[in-house]
Amino acid sequence: MTLRLNIGTGVCVALLAIGFAVPAEAKILCKKGFQVVQGSMLATPYCQDQYVAQVANDYGFRASPDRVRNDPLFKQHLCRFIGQDIRIKESCDQVSPSVRGRF
Repeated sequence: MTLRLNIGTGVCVALLAIGFAVPAEAKILCKKGFQVVQGSMLATPYCQDQYVAQVANDYGFRASPDRVRNDPLFKQHLCRFIGQDIRIKESCDQVSPSVRGRF
């Protein structure tokens, strides 16, 4: 009786561990600064920051999406150098608006 109970408990614990070991596939999908939501493209700050980091890396900066997202001064620093790139201009205008054309 105790042997069956131990085997049954061991099998349950193993199955439970396997169930918790598999991560959920609830990952945010971003494309060029837009989040894909039910097939539609939606501008979100999360994806825009990820795209700023990607463009910054294209220019040779070492920028991770997490650092761009969590460090506003770092994002402002990047935007000072690459903010005129048409791909991220709108994202950078939010942290350091251009003064050209304003009175």
